[in-house]
Amino acid sequence: MANAVSDSTFDQEVLKSTEPVLVDFFAEWCGPCKAMAPALEQVAKEMQGKVKVVKLDVDQNPGVTGKYGIRAMPTLILFKNGQVTAQHTGALVQKKKLEDWINTSVA
Repeated sequence: MANAVSDSTFDQEVLKSTEPVLVDFFAEWCGPCKAMAPALEQVAKEMQGKVKVVKLDVDQNPGVTGKYGIRAMPTLILFKNGQVTAQHTGALVQKKKLEDWINTSVA
């Protein structure tokens, strides 16, 4: 299971992380978010040690959601050394497409 982060833990877990962090901005009521969850979980397991995968509930965490201008779910943002290196809006439900996007973005 991908770790959950919040407004209070975001800086420590994401911005100060030594490895790249993929943040899944999601909402409980979001159908495409639920559709993407299984692929995201698989990728989180398989890329452990290379990329950290975390989830942020947009309804519970308005601070971070506002800071990054998240308006559509799911939105994936990849952070490296505290900086945004890539962003994707919309569900990547196929594991291969998700992996390809992460690999291209981390490189």
